[in-house]
Amino acid sequence: MSIWTRISAALSSLASGEALGTLFDSLRSPPERSVAFTIAVIALGAKMAKADGRVTRDEVSAFRRIFFIPKREEANAAKVFNLARQDVAGFEDYARRIARMFRDDEQTRIDLLEGLFRIAVADGEYHPAEDAFLSRVAEIFGLGDRCFRSLRTRHVPDAPPDPYAVLGVSPEAPLEEIRAAWKQAVRESHPDRMKARGVPEEALQLAEARMIAVNAAWEEISRLRAA
Repeated sequence: MSIWTRISAALSSLASGEALGTLFDSLRSPPERSVAFTIAVIALGAKMAKADGRVTRDEVSAFRRIFFIPKREEANAAKVFNLARQDVAGFEDYARRIARMFRDDEQTRIDLLEGLFRIAVADGEYHPAEDAFLSRVAEIFGLGDRCFRSLRTRHVPDAPPDPYAVLGVSPEAPLEEIRAAWKQAVRESHPDRMKARGVPEEALQLAEARMIAVNAAWEEISRLRAA
């Protein structure tokens, strides 16, 4: 059964008029974590798509940069997006429910925030309202400022290039500490680790992009320290 079929079943379980956000309180068990992850990214992405006052075709299609969506499943993905966009609940309510859903797994919350960054820059711009949105989501998710800055440095095209920020370490940190942070980032970026914590196979593009970024950061720091 595909992830999109399971999402369709989850949406069908909603009572008439029931808000999408209520699903976040019922999809906590391990077999449904990949469903929960997918709905969370699409739902918060729909809220963020309005953060800059407009919903562009690029922002909507940005989900394809994270998820593989077969043509036959586009209606299910669109249904999640539209339910979230129409819901009167604010994004902070969604973020709090999602944080509770993944309260036992900080790395999954980081995966979710990374997906949102990729959506934010899909139209070639990074609007101040999107920055405020993502900063607030990071706060609600219980992720520190260092984590937020690491993701922003990695994904926002005009962010100051900083390999230390990418790895979430201080420029004054000893090389061994930086090496340990790099190795940890590589481990957490492995597709098997990501699938184990609920990231669906359809979204493993996140792993590839992250691996490229953290390896490039480590190579640059190694070069700078050797100079």
